[in-house]
Amino acid sequence: MKRERRPERKAPARREDDRRRGTADRKAQPKRDAGTKRGAQPKREAPARREAPAKREAPEMPEDLLIGRNPVTELLKAGRSVDKLIVQEGAGGSMGKIVALAKEAGVRIEYVDKAKLDKICGTGAHQGVAARTAPADYADFDELVKELAAREGDALVLLLDGIEDPHNLGAIIRTCECAGADAVVITKNRSCGLNATAAKTSAGAVEYLPCARVTNMVRAVEELQEAGFWVFAADMDGTDLWDKELKGKLALVIGNEGKGVSRLVREKCDFAVSIPMTGHLDSLNASNAAAVIVYEVMRQRRT
Repeated sequence: MKRERRPERKAPARREDDRRRGTADRKAQPKRDAGTKRGAQPKREAPARREAPAKREAPEMPEDLLIGRNPVTELLKAGRSVDKLIVQEGAGGSMGKIVALAKEAGVRIEYVDKAKLDKICGTGAHQGVAARTAPADYADFDELVKELAAREGDALVLLLDGIEDPHNLGAIIRTCECAGADAVVITKNRSCGLNATAAKTSAGAVEYLPCARVTNMVRAVEELQEAGFWVFAADMDGTDLWDKELKGKLALVIGNEGKGVSRLVREKCDFAVSIPMTGHLDSLNASNAAAVIVYEVMRQRRT
């Protein structure tokens, strides 16, 4: 007996509204980028980066404050007027010597904790001591030139043409005092003065080396030349330092940290010297360049 064949069941006709709805759903789906595999998740946009908070500027050190053990020690030894010595409680080492010098000079001493001394100085790099005093006095430029011109033998003056960083100024003053230079001259405008930072960086050298301040560096060069000085600049296009005789009465011009010696000052100089460079860099920091040339002058004086 043959089994009867069941009739094939046809799929129900799709309604018109269902067909329209499916078309609309496909249109609403986001399109894949070219090259994106089927089934891959769409890329999410990266969240916007937050701007870094602005850096706080370091508080400026008061102009009437000198900090650091060596600068304060030399200040007291030089007999400068000191209004008050501020000492961190519990500070040891050489602090006993500093306190003894202050007592001998009749200076008032105040003991404070570290947090208060940090606040007074605007920095924690005070080494436990600070002295309230006026910045070092400036020497009179005209009197300085007359004195050095009248003196027999060699002389060396450094003319700082637009040095802006007090650390560079302090380092140059320290080098000059150690090497036996006679004076440093700075400009009143567009340059750093003898502030507390420069004094601290000099490690007390500001108490011994005369520092004059002039309005016009070009005129200062002319006055030194009229007094018998040879004025020369540190310049990359100058004569090799090792090939130049540097004896007699000399004035060395060190230029701005970024721009170098200004054009008018350079044109007034008698000659220029350059420091030989054999590495990948082609220049030194202003204070380092000054040190190299000053010590070459010192070396030639001894030969």
